Amino acid sequence: MAKTVKKTVETSEFTEVSEAQIAVHWKEEEYYQPSEAFKAQANLRDPRIFEKFGLDKFPDCFKTYADMLTWFEPYHTVLDTSNAPFWKWFVGGKINASYNCVDRNLAKYASKAAFIFVPEAEGERDVVITYQELHTRVNEMAALLRGLGLKAGDRVTLHMPMVPELPVTMLACARLGVIHSQVFGGFSGQACGSRIQDSGSRLLITMDSYWRNGTLSDHKANADIAVRTAKELGQDVDKVLVWQRYPGTYSAKTPMVAGRDVFVNDLLEEHRGKKVDPVLLPGEAPLFLMYSSGTTGKPKGAQHGIAGYLSYVTATSKWILDIHPEDIYWCMADIGWITGHSYIVYGPLANAATSVLYEGVPTFPDSGRPWRIAERLGVNIFHTAPTAIRMLRKLGPQEPRKYKYHFKSMTTVGEPIEPEAWRWYYDEVGKREAVITDTWWMTETGGFLGTTVPAIHAMKPGSCGPAAPGIHPIIYDETGVEVPKGSGRAGNICIRNPWPGIMQTIWGDPDRYVKTYFGKYNRNPRSKDWRDWPFMCGDGAVQAADGYYRILGRIDDVINVAGHRLGTKEIESACLTVPEVAEAAVVPVQDEVKGRVPEVYIAVKPGVQPSQDVIDRVIKANEEVIGKIARPKHVYIVPDMPKTRSGKIMRRVLAAISNRRDVGDVTTLANPDVVEQIRVMVQGKDKVPTTQGQLPEDIAKYGEVE
Repeated sequence: MAKTVKKTVETSEFTEVSEAQIAVHWKEEEYYQPSEAFKAQANLRDPRIFEKFGLDKFPDCFKTYADMLTWFEPYHTVLDTSNAPFWKWFVGGKINASYNCVDRNLAKYASKAAFIFVPEAEGERDVVITYQELHTRVNEMAALLRGLGLKAGDRVTLHMPMVPELPVTMLACARLGVIHSQVFGGFSGQACGSRIQDSGSRLLITMDSYWRNGTLSDHKANADIAVRTAKELGQDVDKVLVWQRYPGTYSAKTPMVAGRDVFVNDLLEEHRGKKVDPVLLPGEAPLFLMYSSGTTGKPKGAQHGIAGYLSYVTATSKWILDIHPEDIYWCMADIGWITGHSYIVYGPLANAATSVLYEGVPTFPDSGRPWRIAERLGVNIFHTAPTAIRMLRKLGPQEPRKYKYHFKSMTTVGEPIEPEAWRWYYDEVGKREAVITDTWWMTETGGFLGTTVPAIHAMKPGSCGPAAPGIHPIIYDETGVEVPKGSGRAGNICIRNPWPGIMQTIWGDPDRYVKTYFGKYNRNPRSKDWRDWPFMCGDGAVQAADGYYRILGRIDDVINVAGHRLGTKEIESACLTVPEVAEAAVVPVQDEVKGRVPEVYIAVKPGVQPSQDVIDRVIKANEEVIGKIARPKHVYIVPDMPKTRSGKIMRRVLAAISNRRDVGDVTTLANPDVVEQIRVMVQGKDKVPTTQGQLPEDIAKYGEVE
């Protein structure tokens, strides 16, 4: 274990920043230009596209997106605002998402790979699934579901890992108009059960086991917990369908429950070769529910509609990811998150893409794994999260140099990426050849909001760029006054106009939908004019004079130090300018004088010894990059950060430790043992009395997104 190092810093000096604004001290970064070779082959390279998608052309500009889909019956209304802000897109048309992702590709691409499944164990063979095979499997699964009595509008909960059976099941649901709700495979049985209850599902589809970090985990155990949890909440589950990781072999230790649990492979025998005509569905009908991953409060089910959502992810996959049918595309996200829904399943398939589907963690058995896969399969478009980028940089900073892959474009998604990590991604992973699209969006938005169009805009580290075509952001201060670009001030970023990818509502809770996303800046609750309903994204942002946006993180992830609001993402970015630092997490701590002060947790790169010198330079970096107002109270060098199984740092846990709170249930973390190591480091060996119930709400809920 790494040596424990800590330093207490007395803060006495302050730098002045605007009251009620997030302090912004980012230095402006240089531009990086896309290559001429990339621009020549790009799907979208005409800058006049932004004129065509101006607010004066709204909403008819989005007909271009709808025209990328195949319709059974044409729509008559682009945007129906009659029940604002419950927007309805492409009303009157009939469509099917499964048909658009599978059937329509058969004429030209039947023998082309839709997915290349790469098991985590390197000894196992890849599984190539062509569009013809995908069509067969989706039809058979749809026949199975129809045979169980499922019909359009019913809800089905999926709790599945990264295996081909997951998109097959999703597309089978979409074929029938059944609303699917996929719960991230790494979530607990309790989390799954609460989502079953909220959606009113009577069917759970799961898998017996899957590989994670070299271990074949018993996933079926979660199904039993989920069913029990749902029942306790008042929702009965009639059937549990269990896919087998190895067909014909049951790989879980948890026994099947007679009368309730059924192997999918056994049921499929009755439906071999069956065809199911895609159901003709209204364009505004729901396609799926995607629940927020918060640890507190009632789960929040973002409902996405078929035509609006599908058109948006189809267009952005083509224009922003620059997917061509001949490309080999790899999004290293999990289908259990919105990124996987939008940019592994629906968007790429609607563009006849070939996608890599990887089962395991990117660092198994070592940090060279992603680059070996990319080289072997000829991947030329790569898509991942800053968390993964920082982790791969930490474990194998020079690994990419060993492999002869070539990416034409790379995407980063999920959270802001610090300039230092961005440059490593560009220099080492992209070999200074690939363009980077640093995208900003969220579950509720369906697809990219802030991004460069890779063949049109220059890249700027730390900035997601301008907005995607047809997206018109505005930054408001707390009082609703617009914060002008180039002012150096930050505020709450909102979108002025609806767009096709936007969620339709929160499942079962329309009031919460209106209050959460529109309540703060709505001008007239009775208005049917979209101009009166700016969408509040929940992130702080600043817009530079060049029009590029820099996202500062969730509005909640702000530390108010002596009346000055400091974005924690900015403090973490300053820490990462110290070369030895691999990861940084900042949390607020109560302070008698200043109200809140930041505490910093850092993990150093392999081979680097924890030292007072590293801590001193972290402190100095914060003073120089932001100012003495940002000096941390403590800096801790930890052996590892507490992380979810998807690699996200659990800042909530660190905040609890710093503030002497109970950390709660950490058993679902990828590395729960490190939590106690850090607690001892901060609090000492003896358990200290917790301050549960005595903390202000901003600290008590820090790191928890609703």
